[in-house]
Amino acid sequence: MAKRIRRKCLFQLESPSDAVPLSPSASSKIPFPSTKVRKISSNQEPTKPQISAPGGYNPTRIFPNLADPVKSLSSSDKISTAINHLRRSDPLLISLLDSCETPNFKSNPPFLALTKSILYQQLATKAAEAIYNRFASLCGGEAAVLPDTVLGLSPQQLRVIGVSGRKASYLHDLATKFIEGSLSNSFILEMDDETLLRALTAVKGIGVWSVHMFMIFTLHRPDVLPVGDLGVRKGVQRLYGLKELPKPAEMEKLCEKWKPYRSIGAWYMWRLIDAKEIVKNGCD
Repeated sequence: MAKRIRRKCLFQLESPSDAVPLSPSASSKIPFPSTKVRKISSNQEPTKPQISAPGGYNPTRIFPNLADPVKSLSSSDKISTAINHLRRSDPLLISLLDSCETPNFKSNPPFLALTKSILYQQLATKAAEAIYNRFASLCGGEAAVLPDTVLGLSPQQLRVIGVSGRKASYLHDLATKFIEGSLSNSFILEMDDETLLRALTAVKGIGVWSVHMFMIFTLHRPDVLPVGDLGVRKGVQRLYGLKELPKPAEMEKLCEKWKPYRSIGAWYMWRLIDAKEIVKNGCD
């Protein structure tokens, strides 16, 4: 039963085009990358990145709302800080925190991760993996999954390896936005959550749920609450003994105490679905 519930969690959709292959359980096997922070002297103003690209974009345009990289869940110390905060702020989590392994997330370059999320939409894991492996081979390997390469693949070439015409259009739209400069790996890493949500949902085939999963499992953003994820909603329902699944507004209210580490709280809700018998108090 837990496996069936978990599958609903991983591929729960907001719309027919919105899913992502970022498995909460699988994410615990891969370590974090390091995050570098550039030091700025007291007399030097920080420089924001500028867009310099073809396609009608202003090369002097300043990109707004940069995220603070220090806030990324990029080390075991930061994870420990988050867990200690949850332990203090929500006693109902204590049994779960003590019984489960410590979170650890996978990292891929943003373009690769987003490409993979599109390819995995609405597919069973094995089928999605097979198509993704053929796609990567068609590109010349994962290291060659780049905007220029993807845009150079015709819909016919993609169809041969099992990619639908609709997904091919999504991949091309994503690649085009990278080539034109409205998106880039560096901009994605530096945008704050709100700006990133707007930028990525402008890509065909990427919706709010997909962006939330991307923020948590690829960018390791600490305070993302995926209020539309079925697994997280079921976890919150069990944790607080609710009769019905909480709606987004209720989720926000109940999980307010988890701030600024709601991503970790959500991660433990997936664990609660996997092993609901661990937490008895307030779950049934």
